Amino acid sequence: MKKTSLPKASIFLLVAAFSCSEKNTQVDYTTLSDEARLEAAKEIAHETIMVDGHVDLPYRMKVGGFTLQREILDVSERTDGGNFDFPRAKEGGLDAPFMSIYLPARYQQTGGAKNLADSLILMTKRLAETWPEKFAMAYSPDDIEANSKAGKVSLPMGMENGAGIEDDINNVAYFHEKGIRYITLTHGKDNLIGDSSYDTSRTHGGLTTFGEQVVKEMNRVGIMVDISHVSDDTFYDVIELTDVPVIASHSSCRKFTPGFERNMDDEMIKLLGKENGVIMINFGGSFIDGGYNERTAEVREHIVNWLAENELSRTDSAAKAYIEKYVADHNVFPDVSLVADHIDHVVELAGIDHVGFGSDFDGVGDSLPNGLKDVSMYPNLIAELLKRGYSKEDVEKICYKNVFRVWRAVEAAAENS
Repeated sequence: MKKTSLPKASIFLLVAAFSCSEKNTQVDYTTLSDEARLEAAKEIAHETIMVDGHVDLPYRMKVGGFTLQREILDVSERTDGGNFDFPRAKEGGLDAPFMSIYLPARYQQTGGAKNLADSLILMTKRLAETWPEKFAMAYSPDDIEANSKAGKVSLPMGMENGAGIEDDINNVAYFHEKGIRYITLTHGKDNLIGDSSYDTSRTHGGLTTFGEQVVKEMNRVGIMVDISHVSDDTFYDVIELTDVPVIASHSSCRKFTPGFERNMDDEMIKLLGKENGVIMINFGGSFIDGGYNERTAEVREHIVNWLAENELSRTDSAAKAYIEKYVADHNVFPDVSLVADHIDHVVELAGIDHVGFGSDFDGVGDSLPNGLKDVSMYPNLIAELLKRGYSKEDVEKICYKNVFRVWRAVEAAAENS
């Protein structure tokens, strides 16, 4: 379709007209120039609540050496590293990044998973306590709505790896009391709850008896069940058992990454939709692009050899310039459009009501697509969706309404249990 091109002054008049109109959902964004569509996307991003299902800031702080005894990382201001901070969140329209309370699988063997979870939860809460004018904790959709109106970035929390529950079912209610609102049942290894997608041993063949108790207890107390990271068998066991819809907080579509069980296949996505759940698309390169790992390995090998031949290190200015150009010339990173392809695929299989954003910012390293390198760039993805014919109402569902629906259903079931 031929795109119309508007003078710059007209772009802002047009966007202003969109924001004042009561018929925003009827705007045909596909007819706009790319520049006008991006301005419209920015307007939508800042008008609507935006939830991201998975941001790894707490563990980024831990890896950076920040502890409860040391001054926490100042993400109230723009930071040099990482993908998340307050200024960039406000630029991108992000209202509620789920803070991932990430527990590496090794803690299942060494012990201490619950203690680590407690530490990361307290560290997250310190962000809100230290900069209360910018951040606020959020334990419900209502909290997020109130915080958004106040101009604050909400910090809801999800625990990545049910290992924090250890072997005590009472810890499910304990973590709900601490503010955890979803639990990713497994991570990189099979655990006491069930099997992981990354672990080929298939220790249990799905959920364990204890895992079944955990799912039921999560339903009872009001914690969303997150099936990212679980094996296929565990997923199907969860769907059969749970009384409420579930989420995949940071997964993508296996169609684009054949053999990568960490993503969801078509039948799983269809069933998730049928059961009123939501898959929140991961932005990481290996999650969205089946050729990413092979491509990066080839580029990495070339760079290592080039550095050795030229007797340079990565920190040398000449090396930095060469690496940047070589990576750009060889299309190492996927494009934002590929994330939109995953969203398209979910919509085709399950419908617009069953997809969201689950970036994995601060958790997937330097693998993010061009146009989605940090939390300031969500409007680029929204613009791509508008280009493909998504309405403002569709975008609102993806940004927050879909996950809010699941969250409220889980809350309601817990209240009635």
